Amino acid sequence: MSLQGTLKDFGIGDILQLIGQQQKTGTLHVRAKDQEVRIGFNDGHIIKAESVTRKRKELIGAMLVRSELITETQLEAALETQRRTLKRLGDVLVSSQALTAERFQAMMQLQATETLYRLFTWKSGTYEFIQEPVEPDAEAIHPLRAETVLMEGFRMVDEWPVIRQKIHRDDLVFERIKALPQPRGEEGGELGAIGPSERRIYDELSPGRDLRKLVDISCLGEFETCKALYNLVKGEYVRPILPEGAPAPVSGDQRLLARVAGPLGRLVATVGVLAAVVLVVPRALRPDHEAGVAAVFADSAAQRHVSQAQRVRIEAALEVFRLERGELPERLDSLVQAGLLKPGELKYPWREEYYYRRLAARQFILLPPLR
Repeated sequence: MSLQGTLKDFGIGDILQLIGQQQKTGTLHVRAKDQEVRIGFNDGHIIKAESVTRKRKELIGAMLVRSELITETQLEAALETQRRTLKRLGDVLVSSQALTAERFQAMMQLQATETLYRLFTWKSGTYEFIQEPVEPDAEAIHPLRAETVLMEGFRMVDEWPVIRQKIHRDDLVFERIKALPQPRGEEGGELGAIGPSERRIYDELSPGRDLRKLVDISCLGEFETCKALYNLVKGEYVRPILPEGAPAPVSGDQRLLARVAGPLGRLVATVGVLAAVVLVVPRALRPDHEAGVAAVFADSAAQRHVSQAQRVRIEAALEVFRLERGELPERLDSLVQAGLLKPGELKYPWREEYYYRRLAARQFILLPPLR
């Protein structure tokens, strides 16, 4: 399978879905400016994820020191032993009892997932998938399903803007206001909920420990740490403290105005998008003229180009449906029943319908079908 191009034509979610569902084995190279990430697949499962241009602070040894699992002295001694014996850093640290094998494995897994999820924030770049045998490293991560990474990545992209409204600076420190409630069965996972991650972060709070340090010491990853802090702040269990000289937060009246104007603004924008797509997609490229231009779409690049505009149209229809009904539909054909789209628009310019999955009342995945 030859797969290469730009992220503007084919997003990281599309690529992961394609490789995962076709159960391919090989290496995906993703590049953007001075960054490069290599992802190893085995039968569609991710078994490697490494940043070729990883900065020093992102190296596993530096992560272990910042998380206070080992000391700088222990790291230097382990690196010296590694140079003399050519052993892997993890083996050296475990044999010297600096930390357990399980803890080192967990940190390797965290490093890999942080590298993967960061790709969902890339707005541009190139990709190339090379089919080849991929052997797991001795310090390999636990295999990850491509679909799981895909869903988690889109969830993060969707929730980040909400979280950043309250957790908007790396130098924020946090002060406890009240005690957490007693645990009650299964909890956590959603925005606003209190679960194990929130309790872990709550216990790690101390004077002078800012967001950057909490990300390092919690070993939860940047997104999960920020989400836990957002839930704690929203529940008024902790409050953020701005550093001296920082601008004052937005007033309550301004936030209220933004909340009131938000739905109206989104509705106006949605109507505008729907109108714009009608103008952008030429009549000759609409589904009611599909038979006359079948030859145009023998070229996959042309299909992807038209599919981008078609997906914008479907996403706009989904937003109108949500504003009218209060939640997203379970299936795309509900958009046809609501009179927002025609049946052919749910699969054009492909033969099959678009891949759609509703994750929550306001969250969904929309991807081109596999061909």
